[in-house]
Formats: sequence, C-alpha cells, structure tokens
Amino acid sequence: MSGILALSIFVVAFIFIATEKVDKVKVVLIAAGLMAVLGLIPGSQVFFSEHEGIDWNVIFLLFGMMVIVGIIKQTGVFDFLGIWAAKSSRGRPYRLMVMLMAITAIASPFLDNVTTIMLIVPITLVVCARLNISPAPYIIAEILASNIGGAATLIGDPPNIIIGSRAGLTFNDFLIHMAPIVIIIFVVFVLLTRILFRKSFDFSADHVAEVMELDAKAAITDFRLLTRSLIVLALVIAGFGLHAVFHIEPSIIALVGAGVMVLVSRPDIPGVLRDVEWHTLAFFMGLFVMVAGLVHTGVISIIGTWVVDTFGGNYFGAATALLFGSSILGAFFDNIPYVATMTPIVEGLVAQISDPQTGQALWWSFALGADFGGNGTAVAASANVVAIGLAAKAGQKISFWEFTKYGIIVTLLSTLMAWGYVWIRYFL
Repeated sequence: MSGILALSIFVVAFIFIATEKVDKVKVVLIAAGLMAVLGLIPGSQVFFSEHEGIDWNVIFLLFGMMVIVGIIKQTGVFDFLGIWAAKSSRGRPYRLMVMLMAITAIASPFLDNVTTIMLIVPITLVVCARLNISPAPYIIAEILASNIGGAATLIGDPPNIIIGSRAGLTFNDFLIHMAPIVIIIFVVFVLLTRILFRKSFDFSADHVAEVMELDAKAAITDFRLLTRSLIVLALVIAGFGLHAVFHIEPSIIALVGAGVMVLVSRPDIPGVLRDVEWHTLAFFMGLFVMVAGLVHTGVISIIGTWVVDTFGGNYFGAATALLFGSSILGAFFDNIPYVATMTPIVEGLVAQISDPQTGQALWWSFALGADFGGNGTAVAASANVVAIGLAAKAGQKISFWEFTKYGIIVTLLSTLMAWGYVWIRYFL
C-alpha cells in the first residue's frame, strides 16, 4: 500500500513537472513534503542516508561551481569571447554560428551547460542585433551544442553529476569514456548545421561595419580578477582530474575552490550569493526526496527486479534499451528527474553483473542517452528552458516546435552514433 501511495505522488508530480503548468520547484517540494509527512520515508534518512535521501555531493558540487562561475562572470570574459567571435567571423553567419557553438561546447563541460547558456545567449542577442539577423537559429544551435558538449564531463550536465555520484564514477572516467564520442558527434553536428540552418545564413555587408567597430578588450572589466579566477578554475579542474588519486570528493574540491575564489577576488558576498541558482538547488533537493520515497517503499526494487529478469544475461540488449529508452523518454521529460528516478534501477542492474567493464558500459549507455535526449524537445533539459526564456525576455520568441524540429534530428543522429560507439568499444 505504501508503495502505491509513493508511486502515485511521484507520478502526479512528474506530470506537473513535464507539462510545466506549475513551477517545478513548488511541485517537488510539495511532493517531497507529502512523502515525509505520510511516513513514506523517515525524516532522518532524508538528510543522512546516502541512497535514500538528498545527495549532498551533488548539491554542494553545483553550489561550489555556481559561486566560481558567478565571480568569473564579473570579469566580462564571456562578453569578450562573444565580441571576439563576431569580429573573427567578419559577420559571416555560418562562421559566426560555428564559433559561438565552439565556445559553448568548450565551456559547457567545465562550467555546466545551464551556466554556459546563461552567459552566451545574452551575448548572441547583442551580436545578432548588430548584424540585423535573427538570433533564433544561433540560440537553438548553442542549446544543442551545450547539451552535446556538456555530456563530456562529470560536471558538464546535471544528469552526469547524479550518475557519477551514485555509480562512483570519477571526473577522469567521464573524460575517458564520454569525451571521445562527444567530440566526434560535435564535429558531425557542426557540419550538419550548415544544412539544418541553411535558410538563415543570409549575409548583409552593410551591418558588418558596426560589429567590426566593437572593442573586445574593452569588455574585460578586471584583468587582475580574470587572471586570479582562471588560475583557481584551472586548479579546481585539475583537482577533479586527481579526485581518484587523493580520494577527495568533487563536491569538496568545488567548495574549496569557491572559498579560494572568494578570498582572492574579495567580491561582494551578497552579490555572489544572489547569482547562485537557489531555484535549481531546491529543485534537486526536493527531487532526491521524491525518489527516496520510491526507494524506501520498495518500488524501485520491484522495477529493478523486473528489468534484471527481462534482460537476463543479454547485456548489450540492456545497454541498447538504456541508451534509446533514455534518449526517447529524456526528450519528452526533463532529463534531471528522469535520471534521478532511473539511477537506482540501473545501479541494481549493474550489481548483477560480475564483469566491471560490462557494468560500466550500462552506466555510459544510460548517461549518453539521457544527455543527448536533452536535445529532443524544448522542455527536455534545463538549458533549453533557460535559453528559450532568455530569448523570449528579449522579444525573440522561439516556439516549442521551432526548436523541436531541429532537436529531434540532432537527438536521433547523436543516439545512433552513441549506440555504434557503445557496441564497438564495449561489446564487439
């Protein structure tokens, strides 16, 4: 009976999250509160259980990176990169799109894709206004690039943080297993954009002069702060890489990095805290409690047993189902709650496998499907929703279907390429 009640609360909450009729933070907090009040999960386990409560490694890793990025943003380096890209492309639309996508894809693995989008979209709006071209194709391309690029590392995409924390996968593990296929897919995607957005590459020489007059260096407001910030960021990324050597959790590295960043920059602390996305952190915490209710009442265990019985020893079939299933479901539901729900099930499936490499192959199939499925529709990933909201705020509306007609093609191509990669690398 308790399992049915927990599942009912979860399903209703998930429907509200998927349809976006109500703010998703309100939904998860109400659902989490019901789980606790109805005794579907003990209050002590909400805060202190690693597998049946809030995953503080995820929360503090996100918090630390938000503080670091918030301080870096104050230097104006992202404005510099946007102006530099516009001038280097000499106003040529396709060249400009490639450069903006490259900046987005390179930054996303290290700053996370939501943060990168929040920084690059406003710059894109300004540059496109100067060139008198529609920003919609460029913003759509940047969203797609951010979700592809963010898949490469532990911290690049929120689903990866959840998977890495639960599966015990390190920053280096993601680089070794995810980055190769991400790079290949991104190169193919760049070539594909030439066809997808071919009607948007009209060139107007009259407006290029305005862009060429912009001074990229003037965008940097504090060179000393920029130098210090980049040094701290490099040390944090190095710390992530050495995580397995020193056995220090990525969340601790991010928190220490945030503390050092505050010390060397001496920023306005209230201002820095205002830049933290508390909305996102609250959503994660409520979501973890929702999933914990399913774990504690045995719902996840029942589903996991069914999955194991269905696939038996056919691990390539399981990897294929995880990859394509995650891509399809992730395209229609926000991939964060989807991954948080499925992670315990995948963990149970992997626990049945004696070969560590095969077990890891299932985790990578799951991560690739969830990350690339985030490109499927306008509501499939947080980065999509954030970017489209920023565009709408600037008077440049991007409709659900305008985004989705491109996103579905990119998702299908990415998933097929990822499937081939999983087969060749882990099962051939």
